[in-house]
Formats: sequence, structure tokens, C-alpha cells
Amino acid sequence: MPETSDSKPAGQRSGQLAGEFLDASIGLLRRVRDEEADAVRAAGTLIADTVAADGRLFAFGAGHSSLAAQDLVYRAGGLALMNLLAVPGVVGVDVMPATLGSALERVDGLATAVLDTSPLRAGDVLVIISLSGRNALPVEMALHARALGVKVIGVTSVAYATETTPRNTSGTFLKDHCDVVLDSKIAPGDAELTLDTIPAPFAPASTVVTSALLQSVMATAAGILAERGIEPPLLRSGNVDGGHDWNARILKQYGDRIFYER
Repeated sequence: MPETSDSKPAGQRSGQLAGEFLDASIGLLRRVRDEEADAVRAAGTLIADTVAADGRLFAFGAGHSSLAAQDLVYRAGGLALMNLLAVPGVVGVDVMPATLGSALERVDGLATAVLDTSPLRAGDVLVIISLSGRNALPVEMALHARALGVKVIGVTSVAYATETTPRNTSGTFLKDHCDVVLDSKIAPGDAELTLDTIPAPFAPASTVVTSALLQSVMATAAGILAERGIEPPLLRSGNVDGGHDWNARILKQYGDRIFYER
């Protein structure tokens, strides 16, 4: 986290906070670009291989991590084959009370039950997004998915594994059970700014960085498919002329690998 406290008057400093947050986010994105290039390429290759082999793609995230998962599904400019693996109660903050979602992340056995009743099968890819990677749900999901023959791409902050303790029966982190790990570089606590007059750090950047990181993977996968002479199954915006007709063709062509229409 960048050091942001200084001796400037509070009013003057508060006027700079927007720029400081954007600068911090840009710095994280640059780190991801420079330090995660090999992992992004590996993840993109794995997705391209799966598409070419008639496999299916799924994404999961709990709580706010679900935002990055949802950003991949039924998305203009995105791969039509990406499906959301939804776990009731943890997909977002729409459950009441919102704290229930956090509690469910720590329930042993939930991930196994979800996967055993899902359409996932050997040869598919599952993207699991968890900032801390320490709770039972994402860790168990990665373990069980790989036992089923599913390839796992984990998106997490590796720093949590060195600065926190696991919160699951295996005593491990998400990063320990993935075929490819993408490190978001987010510091534990997920807050980029501090101010002397505010007792808690604030301005989380994990959603910005994680979404950008995953879209870079999708772009890589599309490029690799094109290099192989395979048209990437991309969706177009329904708000441009011809977009609906294009999408109808793609959804029909790949209907047996798309589950968000059923």
C-alpha cells in the first residue's frame, strides 16, 4: 500500500484522494502487466486449449470477488462459453443479511456439494477468484474440481498466504491447488489509501485489478485461438447494429456448452 499521509491540510489533501486512488490502481495494474505476463499467457493458453477441445468454461467468486466472475459472463467482447458457477447465498451482497455470505464461505462441504450437482466435468476449466484464498469455499472448490479432472485457474493475492493464516481444514490456500495462479498484488486488507483523520484504511482496488487481469487473460485466449485458425466464440454488444443477430448465431452454435440460457 502506498504511503499517503502527509502534512497537507485536510481540505487540500481530500481534494487529491481521487487522483491518489487512481494512481495506486494504475501502479497495481502495471505490476500485474510486468510481473504476471507468463501466468496470463499460461491461463490464456489453458482457456484456448479448452475451447479448441470442446470443453466448457466456468467462473466462481464469492462476495465482491463474484463481481469479477460475473464480468466474464455473457459479456460483449467476451467469450460466450464462460459460465457463472453460482453458489446460493454467496454470489453477491444481495443476500440478507449480507454477513451470511461471508459465513457461508467458511462452511466445510459446501463447495463439494455445489460441484457434484453442477455441469462441470473433466476437461473443463474453472476460474476461482478469492482475494485472500484462505476460506473453506474457494480452497475446497479448487481441491474437488481438480479431483474431478477440471483445470483450475486461481485469481488471488499471494501476499495473504504470507501475512495471514488459512481458515479451512486443509491448512492451505487457494494458490496451493491451482494449475495456474494469477496474483493480483493486492495488499492484505484491500485498501489503498490512509488519512490521519480517518481511523481505517480505505479505497479498495481489488475489483479494478482483478477484472482487468481476467480480461487480459480472455484477450490472450482469443488471440491464441485466432493464431490457430479458430474463430474465438465472442459475443458482440446488443446495442450495435447486427449485434443481436451475431449473438443469436453464436449462442446457437455453442448452445451445448452454454448454461446461462437454460
